[in-house]
Amino acid sequence: MTWSQPTDLRTQVERLWQRGELLRTVVGGDTLNWPLRLSLKSPSAADLSNRFDAVRGWVREISAMPRVRIEWREWMHRVQGRQRLPDTLWIDTLDDALAMIGKTGDARRFQALWQQTAEAQPTLLAWLQRSPLQTLALAEHWPRLLAVVAWVQAHPRPGVYLRQVDAPGVDSKFIEAHRGTLAQWLDLALPTEAIDHAATGMAGFARRYGFLEKPVRIRLRLLDPQLPQLPGCTGLTDITLDEDSFATLTLPAQRVFITENEVNFLAFPPVSSAIVVFGAGYGWGALARANWLHRASLHYWGDIDTHGFAILDSLRKYFPLAASFLMDRSTLMAHALQWGDEPLDKRHTLPLSRLVDEEAALYDDLRHDRIRPQLRLEQERISYRWLCAALATTVQDDSRP
Repeated sequence: MTWSQPTDLRTQVERLWQRGELLRTVVGGDTLNWPLRLSLKSPSAADLSNRFDAVRGWVREISAMPRVRIEWREWMHRVQGRQRLPDTLWIDTLDDALAMIGKTGDARRFQALWQQTAEAQPTLLAWLQRSPLQTLALAEHWPRLLAVVAWVQAHPRPGVYLRQVDAPGVDSKFIEAHRGTLAQWLDLALPTEAIDHAATGMAGFARRYGFLEKPVRIRLRLLDPQLPQLPGCTGLTDITLDEDSFATLTLPAQRVFITENEVNFLAFPPVSSAIVVFGAGYGWGALARANWLHRASLHYWGDIDTHGFAILDSLRKYFPLAASFLMDRSTLMAHALQWGDEPLDKRHTLPLSRLVDEEAALYDDLRHDRIRPQLRLEQERISYRWLCAALATTVQDDSRP
C-alpha cells in the first residue's frame, strides 16, 4: 500500500522539527508558509474498485487525525457511486504543528531560553537561531554557560587558569566539557582584539581567549655521561623540564633522537654527545622554541606505518633537516615476523610533501596496501641488535665532514 498513513504525515512535520524550522518560527524566524500543506498519497480509482473496504478504513484513519484540516473531493465511481476522499491536508498554525508531534513543551522551553538570552547576551541570539535543537539540549546548563560568557567579557584575556574563573556554579571541568559551545559564543560576544584567531580547535581554547595553559613537559635522557649535568639534576639522566626551561637550555648535544615509545626512550643505548627526547604527543612547536635544538643533528624514530610518516612530515615543518631513523624499507622487511595492523582510524591516505624520495616511496606502498593491507611495524618491535647497529652507522655518518 502506497497511501499516506498518519505516521507518514506526522513524519513530515517531525522533519521540520529536526531541521529547526519549527523552533525558528517560535521566535519569529518564520521560513514556513502557513497554512502548511502536507504531501498526501491517496487511493486511486482502481483502489476504490478493488480494495473498497481498505479505502474506507484509510479515510477513517485520516479523518481521525487531530490538528489537521482536510479538503475533500468527491468522485463519481462507476461501481461504488459517489465517494468522498481526502484530497489536501493542511496544518493551519504553528501550535497545531507542535501539538501534532508532541513538542509544545519543548517549544515553550526554547522560547524561555531565547528571552533569557535576549536579556543577558543578545549577541548570542544569532547562534540560537542557527542551532535551536542544540539550544534545547543545553537547557539545563544555560545559566552557567551565560555566566561564563559574562565573566570573560568582564575579564578579557584574563591571564589566569580556567580553574580561576569565579562564575556562579562554574568550575574548570564544566568549561572544558563545553569548550565547543563556549568558543562559538565567545567569538560572538567578545571584541575581536580579545581573541587570538590563530588558536583554533579544542586544544587552542585557552590560548584563543587569553587563559593560561598547562605547561608542556618535555622529557629527555642524556645518552652521554660526558654531557654537562643540568643544575639541580646532578647524577640524573632521565629529566623532565617545562617548555620554557627546555627552550633556554645550552646543552651541547650534537645528536638528538626523538622516539614516540616510552620503553624505547628508557632503553635507548648510550650515544656520544647525544640525548633522546620522549615525543609524547605535545606538538612540535614546543621543541621548535629551543634554538639550540636547531643546531643539532635531529633523528626521528616513529612507527613504520602511514601515521608514523605523517608525524615525521609534520616534524619537518619545524625542523626541515630532521632525518628519519629506522623508518626504512630494509628495517621493515627484516622484521616481517613482527608486523602488525595499523588501526583504520589512524591511517593517512593523502600525499605528504616533506618526505624524501625513499620515505615517500615506502609511504605510498603503505597507504596503497601494496605490501600488505594495513601494514604496521611498531618501533618497539625492532630488534635491539638492529637498533645498535643503526646507531653506530648514524654516529659515523654524523661525524663525516
